[in-house]
Amino acid sequence: MHKRSTFWARTCFASMVLMLFSLFAFSQGKTVSGKVTDANDNTAVPGVSVQIKGTSTGTITKADGTFTLQAPENAVLIFTFVGYLPQEVPASATAMNIKLAASVKSLQDVVVVGYGTQKRNEVTTSVATVKAENFNQGGSRSPMDLIQGKVAGLSVTRTQGNNPNSGASIQIRGISSISGDMNPLIVVDGIPGGNLDLLQQDDIATFDVLKDGSAAAIYGTRGNNGVILITTKKGKAGDPQYTYSTYLQREAIAKRPSILSAAEYVKVAGATNNQGADVDMYDLLLDKNNLSHYHNFAASGGTANSNYRASLYYNDANGIAIENGRKQYGGRVNVNQTGLQGMLTMQFNLAGNFNKANLNGGNSGGGDDKAGSAGADFEQAVQRNPTAPIFGPDGKYVETNGFNNYNPLARLQQELYERDQKTYSGDARITLEPIRDLKFSAFGAIVRDEYTDRQYKSKASRSSIQDFQGGGYAYKANYAAMDKTFEATVDYTKTVNSDHTFNVLGGYSYQYSTLEKYAMDNNGFLTDAFEDWNISAGNALNDPKLPRPSQSSNKVDNTLIAFFGRLNYNYKQKYMLQAILRHEGSSRFGANYKWGNFPAVSAGWVISKEAFMQDITVINNLKLRAGYGVTGNQGIPNYQSLITLGTGGAYLQYGKWIQTYGPNKNPNPDLRWEKKKEFNVGVDFSLLQNRIGGSVDVYSRRTKDLLFNYTAQLPSNILDNIFTNVGEISNNGVEVVINTVPVKTKDFSWHSDVAFNSQRNKMVSFSNDIYKATEQFYGDLPSPGNLGQAIRVVEGGPLGTFYGYRYAGLTDDGKWLFYKKDGSKATTSEINPDDKTVIGNGIPKYMASWNNTFRYKNFDLSIFFRGKFGFDILNLQDMYFGNKKWKPNNMLSSAIGKNDKLNDDPQFSDYYLEKGDFVKLDNITLGYNFQLKTKYIRSLRVYASGRNIATITKYSGLDPELQDTALDSGIDGRGFYPRTRSYTIGLNLGF
Repeated sequence: MHKRSTFWARTCFASMVLMLFSLFAFSQGKTVSGKVTDANDNTAVPGVSVQIKGTSTGTITKADGTFTLQAPENAVLIFTFVGYLPQEVPASATAMNIKLAASVKSLQDVVVVGYGTQKRNEVTTSVATVKAENFNQGGSRSPMDLIQGKVAGLSVTRTQGNNPNSGASIQIRGISSISGDMNPLIVVDGIPGGNLDLLQQDDIATFDVLKDGSAAAIYGTRGNNGVILITTKKGKAGDPQYTYSTYLQREAIAKRPSILSAAEYVKVAGATNNQGADVDMYDLLLDKNNLSHYHNFAASGGTANSNYRASLYYNDANGIAIENGRKQYGGRVNVNQTGLQGMLTMQFNLAGNFNKANLNGGNSGGGDDKAGSAGADFEQAVQRNPTAPIFGPDGKYVETNGFNNYNPLARLQQELYERDQKTYSGDARITLEPIRDLKFSAFGAIVRDEYTDRQYKSKASRSSIQDFQGGGYAYKANYAAMDKTFEATVDYTKTVNSDHTFNVLGGYSYQYSTLEKYAMDNNGFLTDAFEDWNISAGNALNDPKLPRPSQSSNKVDNTLIAFFGRLNYNYKQKYMLQAILRHEGSSRFGANYKWGNFPAVSAGWVISKEAFMQDITVINNLKLRAGYGVTGNQGIPNYQSLITLGTGGAYLQYGKWIQTYGPNKNPNPDLRWEKKKEFNVGVDFSLLQNRIGGSVDVYSRRTKDLLFNYTAQLPSNILDNIFTNVGEISNNGVEVVINTVPVKTKDFSWHSDVAFNSQRNKMVSFSNDIYKATEQFYGDLPSPGNLGQAIRVVEGGPLGTFYGYRYAGLTDDGKWLFYKKDGSKATTSEINPDDKTVIGNGIPKYMASWNNTFRYKNFDLSIFFRGKFGFDILNLQDMYFGNKKWKPNNMLSSAIGKNDKLNDDPQFSDYYLEKGDFVKLDNITLGYNFQLKTKYIRSLRVYASGRNIATITKYSGLDPELQDTALDSGIDGRGFYPRTRSYTIGLNLGF
């Protein structure tokens, strides 16, 4: 194993090798001691499990690789550690010198699965694991950035680039719903629905991705979209150790929009629109001096019976946009305790995150979208008249009169939008092992997330002048969510005649979630002195001519209860069988379908262990897997099955305004979860002494009983729509992972890894005998022009299909020509909706990544490429801004370039569809590991990293990587947050 991987293995995974002391101490024996080193570089290996074979007695090696334990005569010691091949050695009274050989993609690696772990060679389902040493390098805005492109079939997309206040869009194996939750279930240290804000990149040990139904069925109604299990670093035995990680990061624009200069603009828009200035508004909205910095300090230590890990962090993330940033600090504590002669263990985790975000810059969105749509300021930067000055002679900000115009610099200075957020998590697990291999476990967790939004628009702001008669506007909102989880499991393992191994898991799960919201606003403030801190001072409370102040509050809750079981059978590590059943109930569903069953079965066959394979030395491991599982989706709003009471507006009666109430939803006692049935076949392989390894998976999934709003009959229903189960979606795909070590010498190694997946989807059905809906439309196009929706989904067709007119050229005077249904050409006034047809698709059919890691002595270099292929992009920026009709607003240079002959209003057609295929040089990192001869500093690494360095694409827009995990995928909107390149220098210090 290369040194960098060795380093991370030593410091990240020791929690998986903590040993329980024997239930029965040996009264006689001998003292055995020795040292464990890496067979490759002779460095000490701390945290190695040293166990007496046939017992649970053992210890782990110290920081210098040494160990000591009492062992009976003729004992055999088993040495195991993640990333190394296990070794069995007879115990010796003399000092033992054990050399562990590193294993490439070792089959003994532990994989986290639902409610437990398995060795990699025992896994029968489709599970992908990414460890800390393989994370994407450099600074990350979201924990999911660490594994972007690392897992075949997992799509991680940052739709707002490196905006520090945006999250990542996550999806496994494509779209599986049209109204329900499309995100995978996140489980952090056993907490279902764990909060990603509580995770920092240096506190995470592994990601385990349960991709297929047979793996995810253990999570029942939340497993439709797959499951991502995140394990944080834990305490380990040994001398106290400290680590400090830090980095500095700068953002730089990857690609600027090509906007007409002031001189070019005057030539197009005419002298009457020349206001005399020369302003680059896009440049003024950039924080060119942005600097982000991150610090994480961790301490760990203890004994085999009692150990800990604690970390503190601070992160000041500044975006490329002015008035846009996020400051956060917090910590995480893990404590592990073993007692009662090794029979009782307790694990405790506590985490907290406190952050304050400036959401104003770039229109980051947020609570009730009070700050406008994402990226609206940069839309203004493109279309604002470049000859308009920022300030007028009177010192006031200048507002232009073009369509949908405002001065973004003025808005940023005259408005504020901030969020103050606190997130906490606490969990504890107690495990009792009264007899060997029988474990009872109880787990409890509480996660609380709360934030306060505050907004204020000053009297001088354009919004206040237009909407509130020159008075200020204030808004305040509180949000509080809490999840409570309790789970109890019993786990028993039995080996019969050393050939047959059975593992039985049974459990109970309870989760209660509640969400409270409160918001209010007021306007007509005669002074800006109060901002939002004296909201009753707004004059709108007394002036009926002003917009009426508003208040709103809401509380919702839901309960999830489940009973589950899993049976694993293993015969000679050659044949494996797994069966799962989860019986689960959710308060979100109707009275007739509160409970459901989610079964799964999978099997594995290690072909390489068969007698007929023993002479084929080129194959080190070959395993065939097959699985079938049923999962559900309960990711819908609460109370959809119930008739609920709502307000209907106020009316005047006897001189008083009286609020009205009435039902706002039809009841549906038959409402139930969406149910996905998935079949997966996979092959795991390792060749040429583990120099080549990987896996291939083929899957077919069908999601039935899709939830959607349908027209309801009146009467007998109260309202004319109902939320119910009708439709069906199918997804099919192939996933390939190949890991290779092309070169490995004493001083130099090259590791090369490829991940690839293809996916196809189809809307099988929208309708049944009662409810009919043959087509649905998505992707509303913005005004002006009433252009409708760009994407149509029909029964029997794929999702994400662009549906519009086919471009047929321009008339001599620059007017649009489109093909009609019969193939003839027609102008805009002569075409009709019947002439529309399928013109493209916005969902990628293929995704691929290629990572290369080179190591020469103490240097390491990683180069990571990833790409998406087989999809189209609707370029709305070119569609609107690349048209001379957009004047008196400014335009893109394409208006006088490729679109110069166009002299007509914007129209949606395949003229604006472009191939979105791209390859990114997404990460390049160069590091150096110092070898210091001091007892104070254990390790020191410095590195420089760049992300989103280069993009190879034919797409003419700013960035071809767009939202591709939704039904309106592939639309590049007019508003945008700038995409950036990130440059990072960092340091990792161990002492």
